[in-house]
Amino acid sequence: MSNQKNNQTLDVNDTLAKSEAFITKYKKQIITAVVAIVVIVGGSFAYVYGYAKPQEDKAQECLGIVQKYILAQNFEHALKGEGKTLGLEKIASKYSSTDAGNLAKYEAGVCLYKSGKTKEAIKYLEDYSTKGDATVSFQALSTLANAYAADKQLDKAVETFKKAAKSTDIPALCSQALFDAGLILESQNKKDDALKLYQDIKKDYPSAPICSRQQQGGVTLDAVIDKYIERLSK
Repeated sequence: MSNQKNNQTLDVNDTLAKSEAFITKYKKQIITAVVAIVVIVGGSFAYVYGYAKPQEDKAQECLGIVQKYILAQNFEHALKGEGKTLGLEKIASKYSSTDAGNLAKYEAGVCLYKSGKTKEAIKYLEDYSTKGDATVSFQALSTLANAYAADKQLDKAVETFKKAAKSTDIPALCSQALFDAGLILESQNKKDDALKLYQDIKKDYPSAPICSRQQQGGVTLDAVIDKYIERLSK
């Protein structure tokens, strides 16, 4: 038993000796690595709380001020600002690294689209990062799809409506995006592709409300989709 303890003590001492030798040999490298880690962690902390967070807060403040113009549908002032108030275009540019700056791109795209400036709207909506809130992502993709359609980029419009449908799990939104894609496919005389989408809608979203330009008043898809399927099945 005594020999076993002595052996264990020797093993521990040997391990400690090897560790000390290793530390002595690579002391400079170890210190450099530790300092690098401290600098990285400290730098990240400084960036987040010394730069990123204040930038985000300021961008959110600017975006909040612009909302009054958007609500009043004063799209010119919403986009360009007024006096010392920054507009969406400046917010999107100046605070591009922030979530608020990203949201400003979406809102600028919507304002431009509603102002009839389709090509400019497309640029902002394409630059918007569809992340975070699924509803905003869906709305951004749907607006982009509509802008593509208005600009006669019909294939892009169809694919973007499909992408919008995949961006949300809300049945009414999914079915609406697919329905709009189907209407565009019909306008291109791509009847088989349109029929497939209508059949998918009937199968997957039979009770979802439909609120397209063609159908208003809270009508459900199962009440109208059959006529689209029937027309294309002839």
